[in-house]
Amino acid sequence: MKSAFTLAEILIALTVIGITAALTIPGIVKNHNERSWTTAQRVFIKRLEVATKQMNTEEKLSGYLTTKNFVNELKKYIKITRICDSNEIAKCFPKEVIWNEGEEPIDISTIKSAANIGQDDWDTETIGVEFANGVNAIIAYNPNAKQDPYNNQFSATSSSIAILYDVSGRKKPNTKGKDIGMINVTKLGGVQSCMITPSLVDNVCITQILSPKGGYNPMSKSECEQAVSDGRLGIKSCYHDTDYWAGAVRACGGIDKMPSQNQLTDLAKYMYNSDKITGVGTAGNLTLDTDKAAQFLVNSPLNASDQFIIWTGEEYSQNYAYHRGFNLTYTTPHFRDRNVDFDLAICIDN
Repeated sequence: MKSAFTLAEILIALTVIGITAALTIPGIVKNHNERSWTTAQRVFIKRLEVATKQMNTEEKLSGYLTTKNFVNELKKYIKITRICDSNEIAKCFPKEVIWNEGEEPIDISTIKSAANIGQDDWDTETIGVEFANGVNAIIAYNPNAKQDPYNNQFSATSSSIAILYDVSGRKKPNTKGKDIGMINVTKLGGVQSCMITPSLVDNVCITQILSPKGGYNPMSKSECEQAVSDGRLGIKSCYHDTDYWAGAVRACGGIDKMPSQNQLTDLAKYMYNSDKITGVGTAGNLTLDTDKAAQFLVNSPLNASDQFIIWTGEEYSQNYAYHRGFNLTYTTPHFRDRNVDFDLAICIDN
């Protein structure tokens, strides 16, 4: 006698398959999207780097009074399919961008000058751009930028080019930290897009400052365990529940893209204008330089406006990771539960 599956057994098997798919496919799609965005960002930044290096070599990188003049030259070095004036930005960029999850979207038509993307001392307009590779961007240029074609350097009093970009074009989620990113170009060489280059932190460029209140998402235990299994982020263990530290590592792209304890000690020296700060114990009787700390204070999820805490890329144990607190008059290195939701993630490029 031949054996066969009954209808009931087939239906049960299909049900199990359906439930398994429903549980696993969203996670697979999410991971795929995150990897796609990261890859697209790296490719875009690299192409921009190649274009600006060539412009620098040919002495075409500085000397522009307006952003539009700069963009018209840039398009000779990197393919641009559309350019939009500041009063028509929305024709080259998604109309609304979510800068912090949980907050109202930003109307992109209001970003008409360099000051709207954090460059208050640049007297230039913003220009919308669609690149041939599908990236949409808003560009502002610093008319005070200088170039050195012989040493392949491009510098200014601050950064020289500010670019808000969307690697997925007009497709959603149009959210910072996902498909939306920000580049402030301060120098050429390496894929570096620095928001801050602290003078006392050796060879470190801060590329992003992310808050757990919208800038990065925590990892679940299962997500963290998968990351440990993959080995690509450098995470060695997982918290027993929601893991904000692991989420910060994921957002930056690995533990090597986050500061070490020593680098945060050097950052503290820079922030307090003091070389007496060490990596051990609380240093007090200090004065936080709020001009230098401004971007951290804006992103900090803490209620007080004069303090912020930053994760390192170093684990202490399954339950703890190292970090450093910055307050108005003192700074402290320590380790903390990995499930706290008020430590900033700063992403670096060494």
